[in-house]
This record gives sequence, C-alpha cells and structure tokens, in this order.
Amino acid sequence: MIWKILRWTGGALLLLIGSFVVAVLLRWRRTFDEPLPDIHASTDSAVIATGRYLAYGPAHCAYCHTTLETAPALDKGEQPPLSGGFVFAIPPGTFRTPNLTPDRATGIGAMSDGQVARMLRYGVRRDGRAALPFMNYHLLSDADIRALILFLRSQPPVSHRVPPHDVSFLGKAVMAFVIKPIGPSSPPPAESPPAGTSLERGAYLVTAVAESADCHTERSLLDGHFTGPRLAGGTPFDVDGKPDLQVVPPNLTPEPKTGRIASWTEDQFLARFRRGKLIPESPMPWNAFARMTDDDLRAIYRYLRTVTPVEHDPGPSLRKKK
Repeated sequence: MIWKILRWTGGALLLLIGSFVVAVLLRWRRTFDEPLPDIHASTDSAVIATGRYLAYGPAHCAYCHTTLETAPALDKGEQPPLSGGFVFAIPPGTFRTPNLTPDRATGIGAMSDGQVARMLRYGVRRDGRAALPFMNYHLLSDADIRALILFLRSQPPVSHRVPPHDVSFLGKAVMAFVIKPIGPSSPPPAESPPAGTSLERGAYLVTAVAESADCHTERSLLDGHFTGPRLAGGTPFDVDGKPDLQVVPPNLTPEPKTGRIASWTEDQFLARFRRGKLIPESPMPWNAFARMTDDDLRAIYRYLRTVTPVEHDPGPSLRKKK
C-alpha cells in the first residue's frame, strides 16, 4: 500500500513538473498589446540638445548602451555612440543592451517613433515581448521622450549586431509568469518641469529621469517591485569579479541619524557630484550625473530635503557580502 502511494505521489509530482516546464516553454515568449504612444520626433536643434543632455547626463543611457571598453572615454567626458553590447550577467540569464543608433539592420533605424516610445514608457520591445525592468522611464514627459528619440535619430548609424539574450530556465519562468509591462503609475506629463531649482523639477528628476528612487529603495529581485520605504536605502548590488563584496545604495531621506546626506549643505551636495565616481565598484553612473547642470543638482537636493524621513541604516556603501 505504501509503495502504491509513493508511486502515485511520484507520478503526480513528475506530471506537475512536466506541466510546469511545458507551460514555461510555451509562455516565456508571450507578447503584450500595449499602446504605441502618439509621440513623434521633431527637427528642432534645441530638442536634439535636450535629448543629448538626457542621454549622456541624468537619464544615463550611455552608461548601459555602450561597452566596458568605452567607459574610460565616457569618464573623460567624451560621447561614444550608443551602439549597445553592455552585458548584465544575472541568474535569469545573460542580457545585452541593444544598439540605439539609427542603423536599420542592427539598431533602431527600422523602428517607428511609437515603438521606441513604447519601449521607454512600457518596457515593451519591438516584437511585443516585455523587457526586464532595467529601465524605469515610465513617467518621462512626452517632450523628453521626443527629445531622446530625435537625438538618437540624429546620430550616425553604427553597424553593431548585438547577440541575443541567453535566457536561463529561471529567466524563462520569470518571463512566462512574472515579467509584464509596468507602464506609468499616473498620467505622464506632456512637458517636463522647466529648467531651474524648483521642487517640481527635483521631484521629476529623482522619480522619472535619474532613477534615484528606483536604486535607493529596496526592491524585489524577482520582479522589481518596491519592498522598502522610498529612498531609504536600496537593495545591495553584487560586484562583478568580486563575489565577496556588495555595493549598498544609501538612505537619501533627511533623517538625521541614518540619512547619508542629511547633514550636507546644498553646496556640499553639488561638490560631491562634481567629483564623479569615488568607489570604483559602484554601479551608480556618477560621471553621467557629474554632467548635470548646477540647477538640476540643486533641484534634486532641495527635493530630497522634503521627502519623508526614514530611520534606516543600510550600512556602508561598500561591504563584505553577508
């Protein structure tokens, strides 16, 4: 009797596992019918300049859509083409950033403006599949998305075919059942807040452009949803080539005991960003943010002084893995 029960249980378990595997293999390439935003590039040179500023500055596109070999050039203030190829090696697989130059065969040249805008706003690729939530630009204004598209279209095309992602079975399971388009949490603005030091401008940069809230808030490693208080310290990052180390995004709230910048003056905050990357292992694109205007940095500082203080000490920025 016991052997019959064990055989039945084992058979049921094998059937369940087999059904799950089949479901993953059938679903992981699922597509989504998110709308194509009605956003079209213009020909205004001032709009191109805004897109360039965003791509190499606060939106830090250049620090993911280039390769490690171009990092020294970026750090010197140069502007290498956004031809893709940066590698993220994580448990769901090996993921490579796409070529964003207007080359028709290997870049975005064959994509419509709406398709590029949909990728930025919803995380939906040209083929309709959802992308992993590496980019969180869902609340970018229509004007800033238009500026980025126009800037990308204005660049010389670079023929650089980026290999497809190598997705592990775990990654396929996540794609099959977890990852889906996120989209904006509220209606995105048509225009971005005007240049200056206003709290509105600072809030927009922190929330929609620089991804400060995304990195400095604890998040689920499975689907990216927030699990901790906003801006009170982020999920630790592993360090490539140094498996015993982690980089920990600090608490940016104005809580006096544990807020990293709570005691800083506005000028100290500005001076820190002008120094660029000081911890080599840090994934934060310090040198992109160092290109930001004084007004944008001051707007961010002033906004951070207004967020809810949270007493939470994530620990040192660079630490031994627990």
